[in-house]
Amino acid sequence: LRKEFSIDEKRLYMTGLSMGGFGTWDALQRKPDYFAAGIPICGGGDVKQAAKLKNVPIWCFHGDQDTAVKVARSREMIAAIKEAGGMPKYTEYPNVGHDSWSATYRNPEVHAWLFGQVRK
Repeated sequence: LRKEFSIDEKRLYMTGLSMGGFGTWDALQRKPDYFAAGIPICGGGDVKQAAKLKNVPIWCFHGDQDTAVKVARSREMIAAIKEAGGMPKYTEYPNVGHDSWSATYRNPEVHAWLFGQVRK
């Protein structure tokens, strides 16, 4: 894509939901200096790798009634990043099951936040 399109290398973002939420956490942990920001939704990551994310702007979302992916997966990641000195944002939707992405992706504040992030 870089060969074909003009891409701002300082504005590469990662987001995904469910298994893609797991993939988002994984990609951010593998390449924390590559992405300007990430939005993992109803996924989970490796808390042992959370310190790598302390400087990555992250806004994580999960429904508190999710039976497909336990909400504890997001809570644990956010807590681990904060413990490492990071400041991730976290939104937990009350009375929402696995579909926490619909409200997230239609929220203009999420888009404004995401596109406001620039890798240093």
